[in-house]
Amino acid sequence: MSARHWAHVGLTAVLAAGGVSMLSARCARADDYSDLLDILRAKGALTRVEYSTLLARHRHHAVEPASAQGSRRGRRAEAASDGAVMPAVVAAQRAADSAAASARAAEASMLAARSTIDSPSVVRVAPYVSGKGLTFKAGPIDINFSGFVNGFYSYNSPGHGLPVAGGLSSGGSGFDSSAVRNGLLPAGFVLKLSTTQSGIDMSAVLGLYPGLNNANPGAFNANSGGSPVGLGTAGIDLRQVYLTAGTKSFGTVKLGRDLALFGSDAILEDATLLSVGSTGSNAAPANTSLGRIGLGYVYADWIPQISYASPVIHGFQGSVGVFQPLDEFNYAGHGLSAESTQHSSPMVQGKITYSFKIGDLSTKLWSSFLIQHQQGLTSSLLTQDERRGAMAEAGEIGAKLTYGRAQAVVYYYRGSGLGTTGLFFDGVAANGRKRDSEGYYVQGAYNFTKRLKLVGSYGVSNLYLASGDTATGLVRRNQSEVGAGYYDLTDWLKLVVEYAHTQAAAHNGNSASDNTVSAGAILFF
Repeated sequence: MSARHWAHVGLTAVLAAGGVSMLSARCARADDYSDLLDILRAKGALTRVEYSTLLARHRHHAVEPASAQGSRRGRRAEAASDGAVMPAVVAAQRAADSAAASARAAEASMLAARSTIDSPSVVRVAPYVSGKGLTFKAGPIDINFSGFVNGFYSYNSPGHGLPVAGGLSSGGSGFDSSAVRNGLLPAGFVLKLSTTQSGIDMSAVLGLYPGLNNANPGAFNANSGGSPVGLGTAGIDLRQVYLTAGTKSFGTVKLGRDLALFGSDAILEDATLLSVGSTGSNAAPANTSLGRIGLGYVYADWIPQISYASPVIHGFQGSVGVFQPLDEFNYAGHGLSAESTQHSSPMVQGKITYSFKIGDLSTKLWSSFLIQHQQGLTSSLLTQDERRGAMAEAGEIGAKLTYGRAQAVVYYYRGSGLGTTGLFFDGVAANGRKRDSEGYYVQGAYNFTKRLKLVGSYGVSNLYLASGDTATGLVRRNQSEVGAGYYDLTDWLKLVVEYAHTQAAAHNGNSASDNTVSAGAILFF
């Protein structure tokens, strides 16, 4: 029979046969009964209702008037009742012991199961947080897999225009174009492994960014432009390969290829990052569109680096690093700019950010700089033997403000030898003198509902001629206006519609413009 059955038998016998003894003046006898009930309840032999009922019945009997029998007769009755009670009590105790043994066995099984679950050989899945990817825990190592996929239909219609060297408008092509393509983002699949060893937080990151359209590898690799012909394949942009190590008090050191510091906040706060913006070449799409690159800021780029980021102290954070130096590049062609492939020193970049909140207004400010020495400049007017060099310099400042449902971004940059669109594109004239450049963009957004956001922005990038520069056909200004709507259909899926107007103007008066309408979706996981 079960332990609970024997407990009930014993307690019934105690109540039936031990009434006289429980009514005696021996308080120890009453205490023994209460203790027995407590033991059986603790061992699981009695339910809470059974325990309460028996205890109440015991207390009721304990307060009844004592019998008027003589002491000798009382002792005989007590002895007789003890004889009747003892077998039941022994049976109940055995049942309690059996229940205790079962409880110990169950506890041992539970501890063994917990030890198995906590074993480093068992891979567990962390609770999913929307937008943070999937995280698996293998002992002390977190393995995170995240990413995004997007696709858009873009229709581009050029206006009348004349060629502009280095211009970003398709206005001079004279043909409308349709494309199914990526936006400013390609697809992305990011794997991150992180752990803590000897008090040091460390991680390794690998990011793969494939496009939708056929690649036509050139100077920009997967970003060189498309090749819409049969049997083509898409390009893969392996832009992230880096490790980090640091502590909360020291900060973090990064070694590898990742987004640079100068211009990084400008593109990350740009709303066209989630849409198309200016298309670049819509007739033969590359891995990505331009968005607002070259139309308000210079592309930050993904550059090999050794950088350091401080901990955040009262809203302030500083970052500095040495980066792989990049060539001075004649993007406009036709011999309009000097080039350089010699670098005896690295590129240096630094940035400081400050975030704070006043009431309902949240503000983020940032400023950064860039320096790189270009050596051995060559052009149609210069030979490498002349050993001409140029020190490229640039600075930027920006702010993002959020108040309730409204957001605003303002940004400005200025450089000497920096160039336009990409780092060091047409930054030095053919005569070896540096060209100045500057640009800005302003952006406003409003969340009309939790799911619907409308955004408008305007941006300009200017490139000025150097002293003695004769490249009048070179771009003087690229600018665009963008209006877009973003609707969160689910936590993962965002629908996008957008209109963009792009213009380019040269120093000789040539100009071109185009209009683009895009619609599509982007999915984050």
